[in-house]
Amino acid sequence: MNTYDQLYIDGQWVAPVRGGTFETLDPSSEQPLARVAAANAEDIDLAVRAARRAFDEGPWPNMSGAARAAVLRRIAQGIRARQQELAELEVRDNGKPLPEALWDIGDTAGCFDFYADLAEDLDSHAEQPVALADERFSSVARKEPVGVAGAIIPWNFPMLMAAWKVAPALAAGCSMVLKPSELTPLTALELAGIAHEAGLPAGVLNLVSGLGPDAGAPLAEHPGIDKLAFTGSVPTGSRIMQAAAKDIKNISLELGGKSPFIVFADSDIEAAVEWIMFGIFWNQGQVCSATSRVLVQRELYAPLLERLRQEAGKVRIGNGMEEGVLLGPLVSQSQYDKVREAIGRGREEGARLVHGGERPAGFAKGFYLQPTIFADVPEDSWIWNEEIFGPVVCLRPFDDEAEALHAANDSRFGLAAAVMSRDLPRAERVARKLRAGIVWINCSQPTFTEAPWGGYKHSGIGRELGEWGLNNYLETKQITRYDSEQPWAWYIK
Repeated sequence: MNTYDQLYIDGQWVAPVRGGTFETLDPSSEQPLARVAAANAEDIDLAVRAARRAFDEGPWPNMSGAARAAVLRRIAQGIRARQQELAELEVRDNGKPLPEALWDIGDTAGCFDFYADLAEDLDSHAEQPVALADERFSSVARKEPVGVAGAIIPWNFPMLMAAWKVAPALAAGCSMVLKPSELTPLTALELAGIAHEAGLPAGVLNLVSGLGPDAGAPLAEHPGIDKLAFTGSVPTGSRIMQAAAKDIKNISLELGGKSPFIVFADSDIEAAVEWIMFGIFWNQGQVCSATSRVLVQRELYAPLLERLRQEAGKVRIGNGMEEGVLLGPLVSQSQYDKVREAIGRGREEGARLVHGGERPAGFAKGFYLQPTIFADVPEDSWIWNEEIFGPVVCLRPFDDEAEALHAANDSRFGLAAAVMSRDLPRAERVARKLRAGIVWINCSQPTFTEAPWGGYKHSGIGRELGEWGLNNYLETKQITRYDSEQPWAWYIK
């Protein structure tokens, strides 16, 4: 078993104050994978203080964007140099198939390169003149780093979700304390080492692994944090928001989803089946934006359902390191139990189980689950309305566009949505009426670093990625100057 029994604080690897550790498991075998450092409130305080010093006294926020960009590019190079190794570690830690992990690690490096470019752009765009009605004054709007950021990331895309927060924060000139999920902390710990080797100044990035109540909660509540960025569940996001409210902290939240996929009858059935499967079975369905509610126009409903059942039966399940595997294990026993419970609720609520729902034959160990398809799912059922976060898709028929839009938007979530039709004007019209932060036409789940990511309603606050992700870590300051030589005596007639 590998040991990751130190935290990265103030540019050094240090043991937790109380020496605590916890164990992570390989979800494919349920065997111990690593012994990991367990931070508590004392360690969080040390990390925040280090980040505070790095921001208030260190060089990072005062460096040019070009100088910060050079470090970010070295981080990207360090990730690419170890892409295979990091992807294999991600498979053992998370369970996803190796091709998916390789894709994720490649995207992680690309994210640092993208924000290196935006850091350079700040050198020429950090200040913008503001036109004023009074010619005696001149004014500029200036972008400055928000300060010390606290980031808490989930377990479904461990290293990539770290990059989505670390890269823009560093590009903006912030310092950061990063807390990865206790289920999948290993590649985030490796990222801290890569950043250190790239020459990131001490204290700019601090990595504290640990359990949520012991490390995540103290980080969210720490008065030395200026900004909180969280990706995870709605209940935890609500607690993060409450903690931030005490100090009026700047926050961004990327939370859950129950994303709809509208398939019109004129769609190509094979393309529809392919995108439905990608939208729900990618990463074992452990994707916040997964298009888990599929609405199919009635004329296409029965044939599409049959093709979907056939193709789901062909999905190879197994250890993510095995060639040809498309569906690995769920991340943990807890997640496995939650998804199995949701499947049981679906059966009890009258949904028709078309495929899956069980542990696949031949797997005595590991958190494996068949791809699962429910048809004729009642609109008021739990599985239609709540996030399952597993390889479970729910289907219902619809008759016309208005009905499909009403059903799609009738949700407390609003992260993502998809629409498929050969009638592109209709698809564009529907896309603009869907109440979601991310909408795909004739596809599901493609994600680009250049485009904004985030949701409406209970799916979160703010946007990540693109220039919007950088703006998460910037404040805007007005600087106004009196340019006239005449005395300012407004009170004299």
